[in-house]
Amino acid sequence: MNLRQITIKDQLELKKVYFDSIQSIDEKIYSQEQKRAWSSQAWKNPNFDKSISKGKGWLISKQGIIIAFATRYPNDRIALFYCKGKFQRKGYGFNLLHKIEDEAKKEGLDFLSTEASLISYKLFLKNKWEIIRKEKININNIFFERYKMIKNIN
Repeated sequence: MNLRQITIKDQLELKKVYFDSIQSIDEKIYSQEQKRAWSSQAWKNPNFDKSISKGKGWLISKQGIIIAFATRYPNDRIALFYCKGKFQRKGYGFNLLHKIEDEAKKEGLDFLSTEASLISYKLFLKNKWEIIRKEKININNIFFERYKMIKNIN
């Protein structure tokens, strides 16, 4: 396992991880229609590109292939947090989350926030994040539920 900082050169491979991560979600959690709307954001959403180009992030690769990544953008918010389907629930998200938190702490941040999916929020809870509220959002005219979360890191 290799953990390193994200560079702009990683952008296309990160989009593939994002797409794979969403498409591999169990349809009991998100429907096929929701997964299609959500995963299309890798290719259509300028905020995704900003999070990579202007944010700070880390990735995990295995045998030279990127399998997971996380970014902060703006500085106090985890904007992207994704892992390829076949590598989920193996500790990679845990490692990324701790790296992101440690780096933010070193930079003097007092807290981090995020909007966690119905899948990732449990990992955040296990790592002492708090739910602020459940919220509904609209992506391409499809509704999603997620959790606004926060963690004091000082």
